[in-house]
Amino acid sequence: MRIRVGSLEALQTEGRLTTKAGGHGVCVFWHEGRAYALDDRCPHMGFPLHRGSLEAGLVTCHWHHARFDLATGGTLDPFADDARAFPVEVEGDDVYLVVGAPDNRVDHHRRRLAEGLEGGLTLVSAKAVLGLLEAGVPVAEIVQVGVEFGTANRAQGWGSGLTVLVAMANLLPWLDPSDHALALVHGLAFVARDTAGRPPRFPLSPLGDVAVAPVSADRLTDWYRRFVETRSGDAAERVLVTALSASADAATVSQMMTAAATDHVFIDVGHTLDFTNKAFEAVEHLGWGAAEAVLPTLTEQTAGASRSEEGSRWRHPHDLAALVRSTEERLPALLAEGRARLGEFHDVSGLGWRLLEDDPYAVVASICDAITAGATPEQLGRALALAGALRITRFHVQNDFGDWDAVHHGFTYANALHQCLVRHPSDELVRGVVHGALRVYLDRFLNVPAARLPASVDASLGDLQACWDGQGGVDQAGAIAYGWLKAGGDPRRLVAALGHALLSEDAGFHWFQIVEAAVRQHAAWPAGSEEAALILVGAARFLAAHTPTRRELPHVVRTAARLRRGDDLFEES
Repeated sequence: MRIRVGSLEALQTEGRLTTKAGGHGVCVFWHEGRAYALDDRCPHMGFPLHRGSLEAGLVTCHWHHARFDLATGGTLDPFADDARAFPVEVEGDDVYLVVGAPDNRVDHHRRRLAEGLEGGLTLVSAKAVLGLLEAGVPVAEIVQVGVEFGTANRAQGWGSGLTVLVAMANLLPWLDPSDHALALVHGLAFVARDTAGRPPRFPLSPLGDVAVAPVSADRLTDWYRRFVETRSGDAAERVLVTALSASADAATVSQMMTAAATDHVFIDVGHTLDFTNKAFEAVEHLGWGAAEAVLPTLTEQTAGASRSEEGSRWRHPHDLAALVRSTEERLPALLAEGRARLGEFHDVSGLGWRLLEDDPYAVVASICDAITAGATPEQLGRALALAGALRITRFHVQNDFGDWDAVHHGFTYANALHQCLVRHPSDELVRGVVHGALRVYLDRFLNVPAARLPASVDASLGDLQACWDGQGGVDQAGAIAYGWLKAGGDPRRLVAALGHALLSEDAGFHWFQIVEAAVRQHAAWPAGSEEAALILVGAARFLAAHTPTRRELPHVVRTAARLRRGDDLFEES
């Protein structure tokens, strides 16, 4: 399609002429005896390029000084983006703009997303994510870009950035569609921050040709646990890579890794098991073919993690580490006894409440009794997660603000353990229930006094905004969430509201963990149950305790969305 822009005389006299091509403006420049045409909107923030300056074959936008090649539209400043260039034809005194189909924008957006991650340019990443979603690119493909970047560019391996990205991918089906891009950008921005200034990761190769000299899965598992035990991260990685290259299945690899993560007590305050679970969830999003690149990133963190039995809190005044070991020695016999009655246990909620007792021996006895009564690994994990959630739901605001992190660690560890027990249960992994229960026990004083459980009252979700906008609305947020559910409100709308509140802030790492874990645990209970309601109450209270923030990242994503709509950001609305 050709569009007449004006006369050649006018172009040479004025130096630039503007016209419309479809729904957007185009500027035709006369420079050094030639006509050039670029999209008139600066691709960075939308400022009109016809108000820029020309010099040496470049047009410079006067808003943020991004520079563009007149011939191709390519930018010399990666924070901006390339401007679209158009052919220009001159016939006599007439100047025509030639408008064809745009280039493949999906490939362009993928490239720009990678560049946004490399440069820590959140606006670039946001525009790329919006473009990919609008083009119908599956979410898993967007997540894959972030996972591949995060695993390749952090020598320490898996960290908080990839954890947040996977948590947001998990949460996406619960969110309003208008929040999908924002959720992904939050996760990708965390990945960019987590890799910034870090050396890249160089993966290790497997041990020789496993097809010629295969090593048994049992031997590899033994080696892996031994090398994690002795903090030999490189050796553990080579063993794991060997297992994966030998086509070990997901159950075998999971048992290997989760056994090592529970050989010691509550390592790295629960982060190690949470990271391990999130890495497996990433593989579930991307397919088992991604396991060789993703799972070995856990080995360095697992081998180097702190071990709770080495600290005084687990030794005095009660020797909880000794209690753990004596219980672990009994577990094989208890599990064997329980298998004969597997499925006969039905008091998961009661077990969760009993795990809040003030006597550590009574807490462990409740777990052992449940096992012999036929409790499944899933039921044990769900009861522990309920107990961890109740620590948050009953957290009193008179506690030190930093203690929110203490109850957070118990709950998010329990959620990760529950997900692992659902995915690939094992006798070794059941040990983690004992570890988690005693961590919940150690947090008992944060419920003294316990915050009152909310009463059943009708409530409007619109009232939650005041809890996010002002400090001190912790109990009010919990009461609104509970009242909404007890009045028959749709829990998905409450989850979407909590997700929107999370994404509307410059949220910290723990916030993402809490909200995603609460949604997963809420879904594990029957619809309308008291347990499901109390878990979401805890998430609402946690969010209200930590808001408001400066809300910079959400503003960046709103800016990117306005640019895609064609809004004029430089003009007063």
